[in-house]
Amino acid sequence: MTVGFFSPLPPARTGVAEYSAALLEALSKRCDVKVGDTEAGVCLYHVGNNPLHAEIYRQALARPGVVVLHDAVLHHLLLGCLDRQSYIEEFVYNYGEFERGLAAQLWDARGRSALDPRYFDRALVRRIAEVSRAVVVHNPAAARIVREHAPQARVVEIPHLFAPAAEGLDTSVEAAGKSACATFLFGVFGHLRGSKRIPAILRAFDRVRSSGAGAKLLVAGDFVSRDLESALAPMLDAPGVLRVPYVAEAELHKLVASVDAGISLSHPSAGETSGIAIRLMGIGKPVLVSGGEAVARFPENAVIRIDQGLAEEPQLVEYVMWLVEHPERARQIGARAAAHIAAHHAPDLVALRYFELLSSCCR
Repeated sequence: MTVGFFSPLPPARTGVAEYSAALLEALSKRCDVKVGDTEAGVCLYHVGNNPLHAEIYRQALARPGVVVLHDAVLHHLLLGCLDRQSYIEEFVYNYGEFERGLAAQLWDARGRSALDPRYFDRALVRRIAEVSRAVVVHNPAAARIVREHAPQARVVEIPHLFAPAAEGLDTSVEAAGKSACATFLFGVFGHLRGSKRIPAILRAFDRVRSSGAGAKLLVAGDFVSRDLESALAPMLDAPGVLRVPYVAEAELHKLVASVDAGISLSHPSAGETSGIAIRLMGIGKPVLVSGGEAVARFPENAVIRIDQGLAEEPQLVEYVMWLVEHPERARQIGARAAAHIAAHHAPDLVALRYFELLSSCCR
């Protein structure tokens, strides 16, 4: 079997690129995988909710194969790919003629799409789900979204792959520059957008700092919106907040290893599974995540779930202070997280699931 592989790959600045590079290596041990081969027996398309995936999305429609939806909401991708009339017609195709007026409203208000829940509630995945031989998702929330749009689609949930740091890469605490002493360090990583709840996290840490608790916050990555970064500048400059811009993958491994706990919130959600959350869990870090269907596969005692809505900030404050006060409990949560990731997210296990699915879909 020959698999055509379509995805952003490093050095593209996206978690999908790192995921795909690891999957490509693991899958190549089981079959012949050729990047960009449109004549392969089956094509594997990696699609996310940003313009990097526009051409891959078009190819997945033109020559259907197996599509991996790293985001189960493609609304923002299509806003960037389509003109006004094409967008409205796509919206109508997904939701019916009676939604034509709403489609026009959403197009005209698209400047607010990054945080407006209406754009996350309408996933616009019907077309790609209907034409594909199978749709791969990483969590139950994404599976539900796809089935709601295309009830006849073949939807397969495969755990998000965890690729350990490259052999020989020093990701020890000492290499990351964290002192052996005392302050409990939390970390937020990745593309920093409003849906990662950065303002709420910074406000929570301001309250933690006022209480005198020994916690610091590392904010690592580039902001998607300059306006958001400017608005948050005073809080990002506050004592106890460490700011690091985008760094290359090897340095990111060190930064992730340097924290005592991670924060990976998502609201509104695009049905994604956070690659950073999986990485943190895989190396034994406790992670605070937004509660909900997207994290339903994680054991209750292997992550800390934060409610969405009004309870979000108070719970953040409460759990941050609890982790600082109970570092041994934090290590126990991290150990359970690492055991779960090793059992379900290892590259060879994930590659086997892909191989079996691709084999069943091959011409």
